[in-house]
Amino acid sequence: MKPPPLVRQSLGVAGRYLPAIVLLALLVAGWEAWIRVFDTKPYVLPAPSRIWRAFLEIRGTLPGHLRTTSTEAVYGLAWAAVVGVALAAIMATVPLVRRVLYPLLVVSQTIPMVVLAPILIVGFGFGMTPKIVVVALVGFFPIVVSTVEGLTGADREMVDLVRSMGANRLQVLRHVLIPWATPAFFSGLRIAAAYSVVGAVIGEWMGASSGLGIFITRSQTAFRTDRVFVGIVLIALMSIVLFAAVEVLARLASPWMYVTKTEEHQ
Repeated sequence: MKPPPLVRQSLGVAGRYLPAIVLLALLVAGWEAWIRVFDTKPYVLPAPSRIWRAFLEIRGTLPGHLRTTSTEAVYGLAWAAVVGVALAAIMATVPLVRRVLYPLLVVSQTIPMVVLAPILIVGFGFGMTPKIVVVALVGFFPIVVSTVEGLTGADREMVDLVRSMGANRLQVLRHVLIPWATPAFFSGLRIAAAYSVVGAVIGEWMGASSGLGIFITRSQTAFRTDRVFVGIVLIALMSIVLFAAVEVLARLASPWMYVTKTEEHQ
């Protein structure tokens, strides 16, 4: 007797991520053992147990920082998606625009965000806006590139077939190009989500009153390396949560892709 579908899916997810969880647990255990055996100073490299104690000491002050950074990351990611998709649609539709803008987009990625962030703060102030812009700029490039590749890589025979049936450009875009490019768009969105929290933290380093970036800066100034690692762990966890949220959205928006993959593994 086969288990219910929900149970099978849960077992599949557990089996997929169990090796990574086991490896992470072994690395943490090895880290703890290294600190205890070689008696490494905590201001150089704190043990995981010391990082956990530091988290318990300051857990009451963390929700405000988490809320600020997560808001900046989500808003910036949303703006990157909206503007990125709009520009990708134009670039895919007008080849001249693609030839002009594509090299400029590549060159734009050579500008260090640490250098650009202070300029944005001068223009937008010390509020949340410059941090959102930094996140949007970080996530903009992978979304545009992936979406353009998805739109321009659509099956030309399918496009010609739909046009021969009397479909206009909007109908071709809606019924062929968008479904075809949806998986590519979410591939770029996953990459952007993974870097969005880091983008928010970089913006906070340049000037902020709240957020994980300013929390890490204050911890460094106080020589609390254990609290610095608390901030690093929280950044990693927030990135994982955003990545997982995008994965859920991708499954809802393009279920046919995951049905195909499930059938191939069966």
